[in-house]
Amino acid sequence: MTLLPHVVNGVALGVLFGLLALGFMLIVGVMEVINLAHGSLFALGAYVAMELITPRWLGAAGESYRALPLPVRYGLALILAPILVGLLGMALERCVRRTYGKKAEYGLLLTFGAGLVLEEAIRVVWGPGEQNLPVPEGVNGGFVVGDLIYSKYRFFAALLGVALMGLVWAFLERTPYGARVKAGAHDSEMVRALGINIGRLRVFVFALGAALAAIAGIILTPIWGLRPHVGVDAVIPAFLIIVLGGVGSFWGAVIAGQIVGITVGVTGAFAAEWSMLSMYLLLIFVLTFRARGLLGKKSALEA
Repeated sequence: MTLLPHVVNGVALGVLFGLLALGFMLIVGVMEVINLAHGSLFALGAYVAMELITPRWLGAAGESYRALPLPVRYGLALILAPILVGLLGMALERCVRRTYGKKAEYGLLLTFGAGLVLEEAIRVVWGPGEQNLPVPEGVNGGFVVGDLIYSKYRFFAALLGVALMGLVWAFLERTPYGARVKAGAHDSEMVRALGINIGRLRVFVFALGAALAAIAGIILTPIWGLRPHVGVDAVIPAFLIIVLGGVGSFWGAVIAGQIVGITVGVTGAFAAEWSMLSMYLLLIFVLTFRARGLLGKKSALEA
């Protein structure tokens, strides 16, 4: 048995895990609210993208749109679906803000309820069955290297994930607004004292986190499958990765995503039934020796 394809798949999966966790990390870091609706926003992004790629709502008037090449419709979906889900995230933040300054359980329960509402709304609109998110023909199928076959889409998804994480890093590190987001993640009271509108910052961060969840949903669901409860499959690894990497740490989420992806990939080579369980064992092992995660700093969540 060669481990190479499992390691390669693990690295690709790790990139996608890291992308999935980034939106969750920003919301937890700045607002110190664990957004349990993140998985439902992930699923909603994929469903909205599916509707933009193969629309039902345009009717006969949409024939010219449907005539557009699939890569064009897919590219439009990658841009428009996260924007729409981000706007929904802004609306959700209006509800979540009522929990600021209260016990963490209030935010947990509110976002958990919002996630259930979104999941049921997906069932009402698109049905409870499995759906298909079309991807361009050029990234479908596989290619052969030596005696091994690799998935084109996994490589495409990983490269797209790296590009998106690079954009998020550039925003956080190279723009004034990104500096405010990072400052808000470490000391929101100081940010408020400096005259920065913390309320507006929180709205923006929640919208950005929701948009990143939607992008991750569009990229990951062709691998995981598209169904109303796919968000449950997403929110648990996202939460695990930010805890493992350290709350509020960009590079912690990226590194933890890689470690989890490779662990899952390599474990699957020897015992497929243990592949997902391995990430939980990894979390227990790391937190036993470093309670704040790999690159974590003290957070108000520890209070």
